[in-house]
Amino acid sequence: MPRLPSSRRGVVWFRWKILITISTALCILALFCINRQSNSTATTTTLSSSLSVARSRIPLVKYSGDRPKLAFLFLARRDLPLDFMWDRFFKSADQRNFSIYVHSIPGFVFDESSTRSHFFYNRQLKNSIEVVWGESSMIAAERLLLASALEDPSNQRFVLLSDSCVPLYDFGYIYRYLVSSPKSFVDSFLDKDNRYTMKMFPVIRKEKWRKGSQWISLIRSHAEVIVNDDTVFPVFQKFCKRSIPLDPKKNWLYLKKRRHNCIPDEHYVQTLLTMRGLENEMERRTVTYTTWNLSAKKAEAKSWHPLTFTSDNSGPEEIEGIKKINHVYYESEYRTEWCRANSKPVPCFLFARKFTRGAAMRLLSEGLIESSIDTTTF
Repeated sequence: MPRLPSSRRGVVWFRWKILITISTALCILALFCINRQSNSTATTTTLSSSLSVARSRIPLVKYSGDRPKLAFLFLARRDLPLDFMWDRFFKSADQRNFSIYVHSIPGFVFDESSTRSHFFYNRQLKNSIEVVWGESSMIAAERLLLASALEDPSNQRFVLLSDSCVPLYDFGYIYRYLVSSPKSFVDSFLDKDNRYTMKMFPVIRKEKWRKGSQWISLIRSHAEVIVNDDTVFPVFQKFCKRSIPLDPKKNWLYLKKRRHNCIPDEHYVQTLLTMRGLENEMERRTVTYTTWNLSAKKAEAKSWHPLTFTSDNSGPEEIEGIKKINHVYYESEYRTEWCRANSKPVPCFLFARKFTRGAAMRLLSEGLIESSIDTTTF
């Protein structure tokens, strides 16, 4: 029986190795996609069931008391590194005026072993989910926080905070500022970053698409709109996905698998409330200050990240500078938003981020969060 020359056998064997390698890689990729889809489906199912249970516990009777609560909703990656500062903040308050809710990683418990403040003991959600930045799980976590807080009819104002947020004033001033206003504080403006995709049409129309800061303060009726939404949120779930992190210059799969990333937490609430015709019930600005690296070129704007406050740049000059800001300019709309609460001029910001522990300790030691404003403002 004739045998192939050794050179031919080598070529055939090399081709078989390439075929086996490609087949193996495709199998691994397929398993990865199946597992990702399975996890996404499981998360969606868990969220839907959790929200359904929470909705059933939201009281239908309108609040008629004379002591409305301010609900503090913390979105944490794990623990709260600035709990010592919030402990000082809440100690100055009447506990009948506020409530606390924390979304952390599933299974994490706030107790004497994980927090230095008793105000956070057992304040974690029991139905928390895994959160991935840039995907709909971020706004899903926000909705779970709102749903939990809505179970208490006394909660009439809701403020969303990160684990690096600090208050700029004492509790009394912040409470009066938010509770006195009949409007939500939601940063909302026209988006020129082209994050909208026509795949969202007709549920979300381009003229209703808005952008803004994730950090919001809501009146109760707007919180209910967000929790009860079963139309807009599924669109964000379906079409707002992170791109697979592969280098487009080195891997052709990047072009095949790239997904639309609309950054849901910067668009969902703003777009939903606009679609519901509620913009007139909003102060279209945030009450949480963030400073950005404006030294970056416009071409690099997509990689901008908030600057971090440390003990070196969080002194009296910096903090007082933030407190003096009384308006915000929105370039995409050529709009100047003069800061008001209950129709009265006020400082724009009540909170700030991103603060390190060192920066927070400096604020406390130098007494920089005490209210220095006339309390008769409201």
